[in-house]
Amino acid sequence: MTKTKTEQDPWAVREAQKYDHPIKSREYILQYLADRKQLCTLEQLASAFGLESERDREALSRRLSAMVRDGQLVRNRRGAYGVTEKMDLVRGRIIGHPDGFGFLVPDDGEPDVYLSHKQMRPVMHGDRVIARIVGLDRKGRREGAIVEVLEHNTRELVGRYHQESGLGFVTPSNKSFSQDVIIPPGQEVVAKSGQIVVVAIVEQPSRRSQAVGRIVEVLGDHMAPGMEVEIAIRSHGLPREWPEEVEREMEVFPTEVNEEDKAGREDIRALPLVTIDGADARDFDDAVYCEPHGKGWRLIVAIADVSAYVMPDQALDAEALTRGNSVYFPQQVIPMLPELLSNHLCSLRPGVDRLCMACELLITPAGRIRKHRFFEGVMHSHARLTYDEVAAMLEGDEPLREQHCSLLPHLEELNALYQALRGAREKRGAIDFERMETRIVFGEQRKIDKIVPVARNDAHRMIEEFMIAANIAAAEFLLSRDIPAVYRIHPEPSPDKINDLRSFLRELGLSLGGRGMPGAKQFARLLNSLQGRPDKHLVETVMLRSMSQAIYSAENTGHFGLALEAYTHFTSPIRRYPDLIIHRAIRHLLKGGSAQDFQYTTADMESLGDHCSMTDRRADEATRDAISWLKCEYMMDKVGQELPGIITAVTSFGLFVELDDIYVEGLVHITALENDYYHFDAIKHQLCGERSGITYRLADQVCVRVARVDLDERKIDFALCGVASRGAAKKSAKSKSIRPGATARKATGRGRRGRRKSKSMRRRT
Repeated sequence: MTKTKTEQDPWAVREAQKYDHPIKSREYILQYLADRKQLCTLEQLASAFGLESERDREALSRRLSAMVRDGQLVRNRRGAYGVTEKMDLVRGRIIGHPDGFGFLVPDDGEPDVYLSHKQMRPVMHGDRVIARIVGLDRKGRREGAIVEVLEHNTRELVGRYHQESGLGFVTPSNKSFSQDVIIPPGQEVVAKSGQIVVVAIVEQPSRRSQAVGRIVEVLGDHMAPGMEVEIAIRSHGLPREWPEEVEREMEVFPTEVNEEDKAGREDIRALPLVTIDGADARDFDDAVYCEPHGKGWRLIVAIADVSAYVMPDQALDAEALTRGNSVYFPQQVIPMLPELLSNHLCSLRPGVDRLCMACELLITPAGRIRKHRFFEGVMHSHARLTYDEVAAMLEGDEPLREQHCSLLPHLEELNALYQALRGAREKRGAIDFERMETRIVFGEQRKIDKIVPVARNDAHRMIEEFMIAANIAAAEFLLSRDIPAVYRIHPEPSPDKINDLRSFLRELGLSLGGRGMPGAKQFARLLNSLQGRPDKHLVETVMLRSMSQAIYSAENTGHFGLALEAYTHFTSPIRRYPDLIIHRAIRHLLKGGSAQDFQYTTADMESLGDHCSMTDRRADEATRDAISWLKCEYMMDKVGQELPGIITAVTSFGLFVELDDIYVEGLVHITALENDYYHFDAIKHQLCGERSGITYRLADQVCVRVARVDLDERKIDFALCGVASRGAAKKSAKSKSIRPGATARKATGRGRRGRRKSKSMRRRT
């Protein structure tokens, strides 16, 4: 039934609080158009809503334009507006591929949409578009055609300047941008061919022409110390300078907490709260305390109260949102908040009073959260401890135990609680991949001296469990009040990936269990069954690659990996913007507010979730690029050396190998293998030689020679010297049979060269 202008907008109160001259809310407009089941012009909507003044009609026009820009509405050539989702259109963000094609990542979490080279011509990586599904490509993926570009998100690029035959152009350092940028004569300033430059985009690409730019800065020669981080920052558009408005706002902040700001807060300064972080941490946003409570425990998780200082509609808040999160490079951090806040006023440093948002949890002996409450508090950290110190104390390090004797009983209670939470985690079936991480050790002039593994101990896992418990409580609290929020969701794996995984496991005599879509408990049970198997690393790697990536979303669909029905991020507001939003929602409820008068709508949270998921990916990609550059530079003097390694990925074009004790990955291209036709089996993760019967499989131990290092492309090429151990892969006559649909390539030097971008082996919660 069509709504009439006499009906009230359910969100009218909120709109009246936000605007001096409120009009119909976005939710109401979307519902009206959906119920009407046809497109409406501006005049039709204004008439239906009873808007007669020029001012109100102009306000409606601006709102409709904003909804078109955000992809909620589509405006056709006749000027009529329709709901995007009702028109079978898909809105989302472009992910470019080095080979020229791309993907549209839908806002609604549906599978990615393939975009051909032709469709990618008028857009660049990071742009937001609306697309129409036109069918399936040859791989069975949804294929799209771009209907409208909602937003061009690239204003500047960093890359290498070239001059050829009098024509200037810049090749982007970020390989997600596959198109060169044309530099017209006179726009190259003093740049020399081969230098790294920053180019401003003057004209965005179109279906008929490439992007046009002008050089605005010359960064220098590409081998200069620190250039890897500079390029990563510029390539991925990471904001690094604080706007003048932010600098002015920061001038009014005190250096320490004012006494009047402590008024009205729960005083927990007497509790021996401690921070436990890495040795090189500078911003401390969480502190913990535990004591026995009945047969269980009372846990306090105190989090830096960033929301007490960073207010909505401030320049500081807008900049924090733009950044989305802090970005951690080797030896350098691009913070989400200025240092005065991140390292001082909000940081829970020892020996000083700090404002906090605290979560009190009552936990049973079985590790179940029985009750929780949130409150605004003022705290006083009693010690700044490191993971290694706490782990050593719990293992019996007498000098450390003596040094921290007053805190020791509380640390032991924390450990006892951790064991209970760990047991509950295992019982519910949370997936726990223990992947090795590495740390870069620098020598002179910011050059890598060595790469060392970082071992996780029980202190790491203990803090992780406490943070997960507080995040669970935050999600449950917000869901119980039905207030808009942004959740951290982890979708279940796709059916195709599960089918491939089951096929792979059958080859090894293993099974995943569960009918249809397995749950996290089935994954956890399989992981536990791998203990002692020589192919444990192989199976874990394949399992991990079947997982989806965790993202932020306004719709709570649960967290598959943690086996949780609801999860959010509450514990790191200094370095993650979603946590700051969650703090605002909790504070709003603590002060008696409701969902109806909350300043954020569900649509706002959808937009925030999409943006913060993007900045999360952007940070990962930027740090990965910088580390890849450093590793290539590190390997340049090792060309010709023979080194042992393990096959970490098998593709149709070759083998990726990670070097033992060096932790650097490179490619053994298929043309560098023994002269044969090789068939790629995606299910078994192997290449099989048709004539020789030789099989190269994921997790095989091999010996390689460093053949070439390309710093510009961040690529390392290996040549295979021998196979030390084949694990589950064996040479057999069966290898000579060609599996239907397999790829056959002969190692004659004429094979097409390809590359796979390495994915992070650790999926963050």
